[in-house]
Amino acid sequence: MEQILAAPWLDLVALADLDPDGPDVEEAGRSYDENALIKARAAVAATGLPAIADDAGLEIDALDGQPGVHSHRFLGQDTPFPEKMRQILTLLGNVPEEKRACRFRAAVALVLPTGEEYLCHGVCEGRVAHEQRGTYGFGYDPIFYLPQLGRHMAELPPEEKHRISHRGQALACVRKLLEQLFLNR
Repeated sequence: MEQILAAPWLDLVALADLDPDGPDVEEAGRSYDENALIKARAAVAATGLPAIADDAGLEIDALDGQPGVHSHRFLGQDTPFPEKMRQILTLLGNVPEEKRACRFRAAVALVLPTGEEYLCHGVCEGRVAHEQRGTYGFGYDPIFYLPQLGRHMAELPPEEKHRISHRGQALACVRKLLEQLFLNR
């Protein structure tokens, strides 16, 4: 987040740096928007400062949109992502290429101490690959194939990923909001 939002006029501080014992927020929402807002509101309540929080997930058409909003908790919160990806690849074992469509979807919330709330969104379309590949990124990036680039998300260096990713899109929107709210006053 810091990499994408970095600007000389903006001081970004992680909640954990402000308050190591800060709120442990449960993502109990039914949507990415709800989860992002829950986390941002909790950060504002804990610090009295504007807060930015996100939620994102992988939606696989052949699995009726799963893991979706439960992407982090898919197969249990303690299950490591390599195992989650192995399970997805097993579930999609015989699914043909044309039915492996998926997308990363992100919601980023900006909440101000005044109670104003803003939401930005991003979507990155792709396909579930047949194997894990790449060393960049995190989460499901190694199985997310970008047909237009001929590469997996985890094969993209951070700068390139940020330009096309769901999170990069949503944070670009937040950056514009921050400029409008704090620079153009």
